[in-house]
Amino acid sequence: MASKREQTRERLLTAALELFTERGYDGTSVGEIAARAGVTEMTFFRHFPAKASLLVDDPYDPVIGSAIAEQPPALDPITRTARGIRSAWQQLPQPAVEEVRVRLRIVAQTPALRASIASGTAATETVIAGALTDAGTPRSEALIAAAAVMAALNTALLEWSLTDDNDLGKAIEVALDVLEDRRG
Repeated sequence: MASKREQTRERLLTAALELFTERGYDGTSVGEIAARAGVTEMTFFRHFPAKASLLVDDPYDPVIGSAIAEQPPALDPITRTARGIRSAWQQLPQPAVEEVRVRLRIVAQTPALRASIASGTAATETVIAGALTDAGTPRSEALIAAAAVMAALNTALLEWSLTDDNDLGKAIEVALDVLEDRRG
């Protein structure tokens, strides 16, 4: 059974997605989210540092870093990263596809959130670059590979969110396939 903290966090996420769908991201305040979830604004901020965090936070960075570190160091940095992310994706429990779609669709349709996604992406890029440099990849190559892979994934996921396709994994796989199938 979920803890009280987890239940509150889930109520806040549900309330936010409902309100964002009804009123749009910009037309919804933190106070309205908290009220719909039956908590105070202070409680909201105990769970999320900002409204954008409801949509752009990524809890998978540690799994991604470990999966990349497990890839053979002889692989080029982009292939190593793509294969690590593919491995991480296969290890993770499958998320609720419709919730992911709604979250990403709101991001895709809200210009201000496109900028917010950059901070989450930067954190993931740091984890990726760290895993690559720990295995001997030069820092500049690791940073470039991390940025390239995250750009491909973000593009694939945001585009997927605007469709009715229920196969989230396929969107991720297509992005990773493009990266691994580049011609030199």
